[in-house]
Amino acid sequence: MSTTLNENLLLAIPLAPLAGSLIAGLFGWKIGRKSSHRITILGVMISFVLSCIVFLDAVQGASFNATIYEWLTVGPLKMEIGFLVDSLTAMMMVIVTFVSLMVQIYTIGYMANEEMGYERFFSYISLFTFSMLMLVMSNNFLQLFFGWEAVGLVSYLLVGFYFTRPMAIYANMKAFIVNRVGDFGFLLGIGLLLAFAGSLNYGDVFAHRTALAAMTFPGTDWGLLTVACICLFIGAMGKSAQFPLHVWLPDSMEGPTPISALIHAATMVTAGIFMVTRMSPLFELSDSALSFVTVIGAITALFMGFLGVVQNDIKRVVAYSTLSQLGYMTVALGVSVYPVAVFHLATHAFFKALLFLGAGSVIIGMHHDQDMCNMGGLRKYMPITWITSLIGSLALIGAPFFAGFYSKDSIIDAVKLSHLPGSGFAYLAVVASVFVTALYSFRMYFMVFHGKERFRGPKHPESPMAIEAAAHAHDSHGHDAHGHDDHGHSHDHVHVPHETPWVITLPLILLAIPSVIIGAIAIGPMLFGDFFAHGVVFDRVIAIGENHPALHEMSKEFRGWFAMGLHSVAGLPVWLALAGVVVSWFLYWKRTDLPGVIKQRFLPIYNLLDNKYYLDKINDVVFAKGAVAIGRGLWKEGDVAVIDGIVNGLAKFVGWFAGVIRFLQSGYIYHYAFAMIIGMLGLLTLFVMLGGK
Repeated sequence: MSTTLNENLLLAIPLAPLAGSLIAGLFGWKIGRKSSHRITILGVMISFVLSCIVFLDAVQGASFNATIYEWLTVGPLKMEIGFLVDSLTAMMMVIVTFVSLMVQIYTIGYMANEEMGYERFFSYISLFTFSMLMLVMSNNFLQLFFGWEAVGLVSYLLVGFYFTRPMAIYANMKAFIVNRVGDFGFLLGIGLLLAFAGSLNYGDVFAHRTALAAMTFPGTDWGLLTVACICLFIGAMGKSAQFPLHVWLPDSMEGPTPISALIHAATMVTAGIFMVTRMSPLFELSDSALSFVTVIGAITALFMGFLGVVQNDIKRVVAYSTLSQLGYMTVALGVSVYPVAVFHLATHAFFKALLFLGAGSVIIGMHHDQDMCNMGGLRKYMPITWITSLIGSLALIGAPFFAGFYSKDSIIDAVKLSHLPGSGFAYLAVVASVFVTALYSFRMYFMVFHGKERFRGPKHPESPMAIEAAAHAHDSHGHDAHGHDDHGHSHDHVHVPHETPWVITLPLILLAIPSVIIGAIAIGPMLFGDFFAHGVVFDRVIAIGENHPALHEMSKEFRGWFAMGLHSVAGLPVWLALAGVVVSWFLYWKRTDLPGVIKQRFLPIYNLLDNKYYLDKINDVVFAKGAVAIGRGLWKEGDVAVIDGIVNGLAKFVGWFAGVIRFLQSGYIYHYAFAMIIGMLGLLTLFVMLGGK
């Protein structure tokens, strides 16, 4: 077979969803709802099928790295659109297009009763898919940054889809602003690499990596590559919601549930993980940058998991689990086991999309109530949603033989073997997080699917969502102003739950299958095989450092997926996960009175968690009020005093000068004759003086 992939085939992969987006966005009002979703789904389906073909070729060693379009040349600098497709890129393409396809099919049922914006929603999803594909397929920093910003822009549009709801507008602005903070660091990192490597192309930068590692940042003794890598990672902190730039992700649940699955489970939030993995040849040469990554990931994995324990909104529980799992991936990057991070990215994409879509199915079945305090006993009403949600929860906590077990256990083993500064703290964090993850995951599971049927009785008196519904006014459309469900419907009437239609349950079933089997299938080739062996712009797809031999040590103990599952019963993580499930069962099924008692006993801790460590307030002061103050200062001192002063001063000077000159324009001939005589005498005098010399 050919070792070079077909350029036209690769072009069709991002352009197919782009075409669907443009047709639905521009002509959806004309062609109607059914035609709009059919066209966008067809575009993503074409992209998925072609991505699968590319993936099969890439596994065999085929690749592509070339410029598609040269946009601009400035001296030696070339700004291009180009594709780099290897096994890492091909895997991401399959994940992005498959999850997007499932989400679009699911959306047909989820948004069926939406009166406005149906076509716009499908257009946005396809546009997001195009943006994400351009990001992962890029072979240069310019295109990477374009895709990076494009997914941020489309996520802003999707999170704020219900633009008449104040909370949705607040959430999308928050996401946009916080990501700009991270993107500022990302842009600085790209700028440093451009300044000292002289190119935006990945291959050219990687070729200079040894020289870059020997340089220091001007005016300091800091390593240049360390500074550049930390700046790049700050961009990943914003996009992949790492502490302290994580605050946007939980609030982004104000968007419709399908978007939560697409953006915040499988694609946008994993962009930072993908970027650091792609830049592994650079990160591998800076232990300081890797330690920084490790500590940030460990903090996110553990402390964001704690917040999931006190949430009553079913979507927010899943959102905080996303934060925690992203922390796991970041820790894996930090201890230099990039293939393990990508492996967890892949398994997480399936089971987290499953959990989000399962939560959306519950919300529909509960007639758009998201409060878990008003649920219970849904197992017999929603059997398909129940079993698929159970599968997703087992994969999330790392139950043996489920997909999440293989990737999470590999991360814990790798951290244990690492000797980088910060790895000790990271090991404690990821191990403790196993118990916390099981606790909040099965708290959600038992509160929703088992126990007393609370939807038949009065609203839970301590439910924050019930309090919101009673306290806040309704907007002009009759929806809750703060909105506690995707559609703003009130919860005044008691409805019996029901299973959702096939367009919703089919994606759940299709996502449940890889949530069980993908870990066992992929662990061998991805971690210990040659899946990442065929590099294009580097000797391997992902750098494997000689100074960080954790993956090599793990390979000595690996005896296959089945043996790994059996051996896990002797390990601490499985027992911690089981303990978390048992505690959840006891507190939220058998003795439901105890959580209230514990809450009152540890009220200060509960308030700290309920207020999300007060980081929202800190961010409001630092980024919101601080940004306003800086902007006002720049306006008054910079714009008004300096810029306006210069412009107005020049205008006044011209006016003054013109006022002086106009006195010479008297209109009398003898004045002009006198001026000519004086001028002639002046010239003669100057001529004599010069001639005399």
